[in-house]
Amino acid sequence: MTSPTSRRARARSVAAAGATALVAAVLIPLAGSSAAGATGALAGSTLYANPFSTTLEAAQSLGGQARADAYLLGSIPSAEWFTSGTADEVRAEAQDYVDAATAVGQMPVLVAYNLPFRDCSQYSAGGAFDTAEYQAWIDGLAAGIGDRPATVILEPDGLGIIPHYTTIDGAVEWCQPAELDPATAASDRFVQLNHAVDVLSALPATSVYLDGTHSGWLNVGDITDRLLKAGVQEADGFFVNASNYNFTANLTAYGTWISSCIAYVTQVNPGAFGECGNQYWNGGPANNWTGVTMSAFGEWSSGNPDPALDTAGVDSRYELILGGVEPSTHFVIDTSRNGQGPWQAPEGVYSDPEVWCNPPGRGIGVLPTTETGNALVDAHLWIKVPGESDGKCYRGTGGPLDPERGMEDPAAGQWFVEQARELISLANPPLAPLTCTVEVTGTRLGSGFAAAVVIRNTGSTTYNPWTLSWTFDGDQRVNAVVVGTFVQDGANVTVTPHKLLGKLAPGKRTAFAIKGKGAATEPWLFRLNGQPCLSK
Repeated sequence: MTSPTSRRARARSVAAAGATALVAAVLIPLAGSSAAGATGALAGSTLYANPFSTTLEAAQSLGGQARADAYLLGSIPSAEWFTSGTADEVRAEAQDYVDAATAVGQMPVLVAYNLPFRDCSQYSAGGAFDTAEYQAWIDGLAAGIGDRPATVILEPDGLGIIPHYTTIDGAVEWCQPAELDPATAASDRFVQLNHAVDVLSALPATSVYLDGTHSGWLNVGDITDRLLKAGVQEADGFFVNASNYNFTANLTAYGTWISSCIAYVTQVNPGAFGECGNQYWNGGPANNWTGVTMSAFGEWSSGNPDPALDTAGVDSRYELILGGVEPSTHFVIDTSRNGQGPWQAPEGVYSDPEVWCNPPGRGIGVLPTTETGNALVDAHLWIKVPGESDGKCYRGTGGPLDPERGMEDPAAGQWFVEQARELISLANPPLAPLTCTVEVTGTRLGSGFAAAVVIRNTGSTTYNPWTLSWTFDGDQRVNAVVVGTFVQDGANVTVTPHKLLGKLAPGKRTAFAIKGKGAATEPWLFRLNGQPCLSK
């Protein structure tokens, strides 16, 4: 995990000369402004898009369509993953990230991913050494967040994969590390998560969500039991579909059933997890208890003519057993790559198709938003960073090629050019391309910099008037803007052109020049009237 500060230090240097004369023509005095206000809890907030994200970092070494794809995805809010480091290191990294979001009055989403034996030491192996180290790390993360608004996605797979765990049906699960004591490994996981929930939920403006797996994984009763053991009643709720591909409609139903099951086993019939309706047998009053296993390869709905896609049976079952009790546990949904739903691997081709690992033919899902139209769904989020590889996928072969793609996939977390293109081209709903470009040419001037900034409107709408905004990667200060004025608030700058240059029609270009103090590094992301631009 690399901190935002150190990533910013690798921003492209402003190398080309030629702006000095233009900047020298006019000096504009510095103007000030106040910071935006706090946003509060997740629901209803504006999500933060990190202008120095790993996606935009990847874009700096790309060109052509691949660069445009990375810029498009990097302009959209996605979560920031915190995966390693000491307690002091994660405190500093979280503080930098939350500081930046607070400065623009937006909601940062942080993924805490550092449990001991996370992912059962598979593709995403790593994590803290033991419970004490993990608890100290969580304390550091919480200290970095402080009293500012933040949302924490707490440990993807943390409840789906538990070492030496016995399910509510009495089955011992597959994750059985020899290094861990079978008598204490599962209970240790709940000690770790309860500590995290207690510490993070105690922060005055932090929303915390626990792992709710997804609609193609654990049944409703089983994940409900785990969520309650992990402290979901002290958290803000749970998340579903992290890094996966299931349809949003199915996840909404699944999450609603989990919330209903939580209400049932805590308020109506304590501990009766086995009575909770689930996706693996959808019988209920509405279909005369003639249930079937629900299919992941279509969108679920109440009254669907396909029995394997019909939620009516389970919905009516909860209505029956809950009586007047209403489900109240909220959840969020990862929609980063689920626009086309899950991949159905060809039958009999692969001994282990690894359907979760860089599956072909997938698309971006619903854009991140806290306005979902569902009272139980606090947000649709991009928890997984779309365009980053799930790992090297061999699908039961010896590798090194992914036999479904005919190429070697990048390592987990690395940028995957081909998959990014695929996700954008198959996005559902479609993703609109960026409609502006910004090109910066400049030079170093002693302890400062000078640069010419050229903006091109590549869309179909006239900007009248327009402003251009960006975030610096350090303590740079703008001293002057030629043919315009500016406001700088910390690292955030907004330029407004002279009124004679305030109109920018489709296909047209405009320019201004700036002079300032500090490092001559080019910002990675510019926004024209709030809309992201491709940096050339």
